[in-house]
Amino acid sequence: MRKKQTIAAAEKILHYKKGQDIFKEGDEVQGIYFIREGAVKVHQTWGDNEFILRFAVAGDVIGHRGQGLTVFPISATALESASVSFVTNAALETRFLTDGPFLYTMMQLYATELQKAERRMRDLALMPVKGRVAGALLTMREVFGLDEQGYIRVPVTRLDIACYAGTTYEAVFRLLTEWSREGLVSTSGKSIKINDDHDLQHFNRVTGCTPP
Repeated sequence: MRKKQTIAAAEKILHYKKGQDIFKEGDEVQGIYFIREGAVKVHQTWGDNEFILRFAVAGDVIGHRGQGLTVFPISATALESASVSFVTNAALETRFLTDGPFLYTMMQLYATELQKAERRMRDLALMPVKGRVAGALLTMREVFGLDEQGYIRVPVTRLDIACYAGTTYEAVFRLLTEWSREGLVSTSGKSIKINDDHDLQHFNRVTGCTPP
């Protein structure tokens, strides 16, 4: 969802450095966050493992999964310098009660997020590792866009790619090495460029699934 209007009287602008948590699992839910600048990963801990649920950028909303709960079941961490507008639960509730279109837009957001989560669970259950990693790269390109050299704009670690694709660092490293050798992708440090959409999309559709 894109932020159509600003709750100007109630919002507080907050700034975060790369790697800094915006909120963490177990933190008290005090409101939601509208991303103004930067990129964020939303993630959850399962045992000793981290699972990245989604990536978010300027215009997206994070923290809404905590609505109706007392503590956050997820965490959000800045992937680069980021600024957000924080809106308290009280201000949000007032807006819901007085602004029907805003309430409808937020309901659409929740419905869309649920549909994406269902597709993600299906993909993780049915798609082979190669397809999941290909899907992760395609999703990152769609969400983050490209820089002037054609690389995915926000460099993401191999471990974060693995956490999003539901696999291991070693599997991601092996596939990126293989795809680089075959010319499907190019890498420069953490930066990745997709050279061959067709093959990556094919890998991602082997089981009839599409990227979230």
